[in-house]
Amino acid sequence: MLLNLLGLAFKTGATIYKNKQDSKRLQSEAERLHFERMAKGEVEYQSKVIESNDKGWKDEFVLLLVSAPIALLIWSVFSDDPDIKNKIDLFFQYFQSLPIFYQALFVGVVSAIYGLKGADIFRRK
Repeated sequence: MLLNLLGLAFKTGATIYKNKQDSKRLQSEAERLHFERMAKGEVEYQSKVIESNDKGWKDEFVLLLVSAPIALLIWSVFSDDPDIKNKIDLFFQYFQSLPIFYQALFVGVVSAIYGLKGADIFRRK
């Protein structure tokens, strides 16, 4: 009985190991075929772009930067502190007085990070 259990455990372990090796081989083959298609120009370099975006911290930084005025507005409403709202209004007045190229650059960076269509978001009246 013990030998049967050991044999079953060995067969199960061997099957799991074989499946992992097959998965690695198939993944390697898929990557090779994908890189061949990228070299021929059939597909874009999307996988590399996605991979590089997953490793960065810039998305979180920009999210905090963009969310800060909203968080301060919420705080000003619930804390009954009108000075915070006045300071936020002043911030946006200063931002509006920045050169148009800087405003467009900022909107473009945020758009690029989050995949938005930045050209339609930002329009000067």
